[in-house]
Amino acid sequence: MTIHLRKEIDRLKQKVLSLSAHVEQAVHDAVKSISERDEELAARTMENDKTIDQMEVEVEEECLKILALHQPVANDLRFIIAVLKINNDLERIGDQAVNIARGALYLSKHEPVEMPFDLSNMADKVKLMLKRSIDSLVNLNAGEAHEISLMDDEIDDLHHQMYGVVERGILSHPERIECLIQFLSASRQLERIADHATNIAEDVIYMIEGEIFRHRMQDFKA
Repeated sequence: MTIHLRKEIDRLKQKVLSLSAHVEQAVHDAVKSISERDEELAARTMENDKTIDQMEVEVEEECLKILALHQPVANDLRFIIAVLKINNDLERIGDQAVNIARGALYLSKHEPVEMPFDLSNMADKVKLMLKRSIDSLVNLNAGEAHEISLMDDEIDDLHHQMYGVVERGILSHPERIECLIQFLSASRQLERIADHATNIAEDVIYMIEGEIFRHRMQDFKA
């Protein structure tokens, strides 16, 4: 690898890390806004998504520039391809944080309803998945990436439990249906964020091992 290409890839890695930090903060703020009925924080989370979108565009442009100017091969090419995919997942996670914040705005304008499920516990697990997926990227740790993929099942189970709790809540308190649906939507958004974190981990595995992992998940679990 030329010195110039190395500098370009190091700069790209810094951009991805900066985007990751913004996305992690967005998820944290969105969950806090719905847990604390914080209208101002919810609005700020939605506004900050513009920054995430702009950063996502910049990372993509940086990848395309490196491909055009340096025509990387082997490990460097896999890295650029993985970053392009991870970049898209991070932007989508930002969108899901906005959806949670939008639900928080709705709830903040209506009569308080007790949260029927420990959403914070689910959110903590999802945030841990996201953090570890990014750590696996930073540290190029395929072992950690494999572990993240296995954590997704627990989040799926928690979301399924949330569905049942909300269903029972609607039957016993039909007047709360709109607010309960907002909580269920937040759970769904967290479940999707976990899916994106899993995608990131699978892309890290591809980057390190050069093997597409996503269709081998069941084999690995067995």
